[in-house]
Amino acid sequence: MAVTAIATALAVSTGLGARSLWVAAAFLTGQLSVGWSNDWIDAARDARNRRADKPVGQGRLAVSTVRTAALVALALCVPLSLAMGLGAGLLHLAAVAAAWSYNARLKATALSWLPYALAFGAVPSIVVLALPGASAAPLWATAAGALLGVGAHLCNALPDLEEDLAQGVRGLPHRLGPRRSAAVAAVLLLTAAVVLAVGPPGPPGLPAVAAVGLSALVTAVGLARSRRAGSRDAFLAAIVVAALSVGLLVARGAVLAPA
Repeated sequence: MAVTAIATALAVSTGLGARSLWVAAAFLTGQLSVGWSNDWIDAARDARNRRADKPVGQGRLAVSTVRTAALVALALCVPLSLAMGLGAGLLHLAAVAAAWSYNARLKATALSWLPYALAFGAVPSIVVLALPGASAAPLWATAAGALLGVGAHLCNALPDLEEDLAQGVRGLPHRLGPRRSAAVAAVLLLTAAVVLAVGPPGPPGLPAVAAVGLSALVTAVGLARSRRAGSRDAFLAAIVVAALSVGLLVARGAVLAPA
């Protein structure tokens, strides 16, 4: 829901108008297929870990039901993606394929960050390509999206690190460990905020400068306090900075639109 909301807000801010509904529908079906495929593929692992937030792992929902839902959502995602336009649709389907590759295999490898970088980095271009006569998003927007994606990956994996390690999952966050993952996430997200502030042509403006300044302060405090044993301050700092960076990305939507 968060990814769908971000993509839709970005589409509205670029001036896509009513066509933003196609963006919302394509991203929603794509994200549902990704989330449900994750629960389908990880059903046995979730059962062994006794995940209270996973009805499939608890046996309250059949694996076949979730598998069918994931495949139906994926099938719907194809025409809805192409309805955005051929370029935007194909790029979105490539991003969804990258997410499925994470669920199927890459989440347990050192390349676990790569699908996030590719998929999130593609989001600005997916939205821009849906505009008539538009080309891909500028490099600064792609870089910021990729940084946000990898930072989100590190944050998202933190609550399940111990359970994942017990099941043999060794992605990048597991290799870094909880404290370093949170610290790296905070730094990546802060870098994304800086890129979003200074990347577009012209002066960044007071709101962008304020967002970067607040991001830097939150990151510094979070990293300083994370040295305490058991501290989650770097993780919390990363979440705050992610929210600020997403706000900056959406605010920059008008800059992405072709003149």
